[in-house]
Formats: sequence, structure tokens, C-alpha cells
Amino acid sequence: MKKLLIPILVIVVIVGVLYMLSAGRYNQAITLQEDAITAWSNVESAYQRRSDLIGNLVKTVQGAADFERSTLKEVIEARSKATSINIDPSNITPDQMAQFQQAQSGLTSALSRLLVTVERYPDLKANQNFLNLQTQLEGTENRINVERNRYNESVGSYNKYLRKFPNNIILNILGDFEKMTRFEADEGAEKAPDVDFEFK
Repeated sequence: MKKLLIPILVIVVIVGVLYMLSAGRYNQAITLQEDAITAWSNVESAYQRRSDLIGNLVKTVQGAADFERSTLKEVIEARSKATSINIDPSNITPDQMAQFQQAQSGLTSALSRLLVTVERYPDLKANQNFLNLQTQLEGTENRINVERNRYNESVGSYNKYLRKFPNNIILNILGDFEKMTRFEADEGAEKAPDVDFEFK
């Protein structure tokens, strides 16, 4: 009986150690993945806030007489395109991220053109509702940047955890954990824009 008990105890200890190693790593991977998914939800929430503010801004600007309709149309179309792209945060591919960023950049560009055009309308520039919306948009742009950075940090922690040894082997066996995609700067963002000040 004693001869049988020792191999059984050895097997139980080995199984227990393997369980603790794998369960701990699996649970940590799930936690990091969920943190990254939550961070992505916060990014989407910040973009949604911007979209809502842009809708209010467009309504305010539409009230101004003779405002350029083509500029408003560009903003409305870019907003529609940006809000139509939905991404599953647990399965973001680089292509999906690029498509999402391209749509958001298009909206940012259209919004910038709108705000430049407003400069030609003194009554609109003095409109308190417009000024409040413009201030809120500036704050939201900062919030978007903060949330994107937090998302990248969460994704970085998750991806590093997946790649470390022996996590990479254990998690490959236990589950379907894929590397997540980070936000990257728009192409050409590393170059400073040329600014030409002309004094007349």
C-alpha cells in the first residue's frame, strides 16, 4: 500500500502544481484582456462624445445665414462615416484599426475646415452656444488622446504578458489569446507641418 501511495502523491502534487501554474496565468491573461477591452470602450465613448458635440455644433452653425453648405455637408458625411465603423474590441485587426483611424481622421479634418470657415462669420464666433461647444470639443479631443494612450498601455501589458515565457506556451495550450492591435499615429504625423507666416 505504501508503494502505491507515493506515486499517487507525486501525481497529485504534479497535477496541483500544473493547475496552479496554468490557472494563474490563464486568469491573469483574461484580466489583462478585459482591461484592454474596457480601455477600448473608453476610447469609443470619447469618440461618441465628440460625435454628439459635432452634431450640436452643426445645428448651431446651420442657423447662421449664408454659411457654406458644402463645408457643413462634409462634416455631416464624415461624422456619419466615423460613427458607422464598429469594431469588436476582443478581435481588433490592424486593418480594422486603420479603417477606424482613417474615418476618425477624416472627421477631424472636416471639423478643422468647419472651424476655419467660422472665422469669416463674426456673429457666429460671438454666439455663446457655439463658443461653449467649441470649448467642449477641445476638451473632448484631449480626452480622446488620453483614452487612446490608456488603451495602448493596456494592450501593451496584455501583449507582453502573452509573449513572456512560459506564458506563451501555457496560454497557447489553454486558450485562444491573440495579440491585440494598438493605436498608431496617422501616416505623416511624425513630420512637423510647414507653417508660413506672411507679414503684410
